[in-house]
Amino acid sequence: MNQPAAPPPPLLRRIFERVFPKMPDFFGLLTEQCQQVAHSATLLVEFMETGNPETGQLIRRDEHEADQIKVRNLHTLNEAFSTPIDREDLYRAIIDLDEVVNYCKTTVSEMDVLALAPDKHCLDMALHIKLGVDALALGYAKLSSNPAGAASDADAARKAERRVEKAYRRAIAELFQGDDYIHMFKRREIYRHLSNAADRMANCANTLHDIVVKMC
Repeated sequence: MNQPAAPPPPLLRRIFERVFPKMPDFFGLLTEQCQQVAHSATLLVEFMETGNPETGQLIRRDEHEADQIKVRNLHTLNEAFSTPIDREDLYRAIIDLDEVVNYCKTTVSEMDVLALAPDKHCLDMALHIKLGVDALALGYAKLSSNPAGAASDADAARKAERRVEKAYRRAIAELFQGDDYIHMFKRREIYRHLSNAADRMANCANTLHDIVVKMC
């Protein structure tokens, strides 16, 4: 009866691990980052529904936590001996996911500074951003086990971005009527931040699609 192979001696194992270190779980890291972004997007919708300053504070706190996750993921990428997918794709995903949270934060911060309350257009755009980010979270979570299935999630996130852009154009068309130009330009800044968040979301979706194509 064959005996199981003996494990390598501790010294030999340490040498092997030093020369060929274990690959970090980048799929897990990206999934965690997506979940953090999805949490921020959920808070953004809540803020646009209520205008509650405490929710705005939670979004600002989320942005700090998201920064820590971004820095950790970038450090892990820089130190990794090997990666399961292109390093450039990993880098793009990490940076663009963080930018979505940054724009959530700048939106609520500037609304506070400019003394602007949420309106129906802000809520409309925030809802589509949340749908797109939720799709990204689903898609990145599938990469380790079902990468082909993530393609539909990437498409869903891109469709959400297009809906944000349509909502943005409707908002601008309605805004630039009348003669309160100061209010127009202040409100336009807020709409633009939400549009930028959607742009970064679309970048993440494009990166996800690129990863799926390369893996499949």
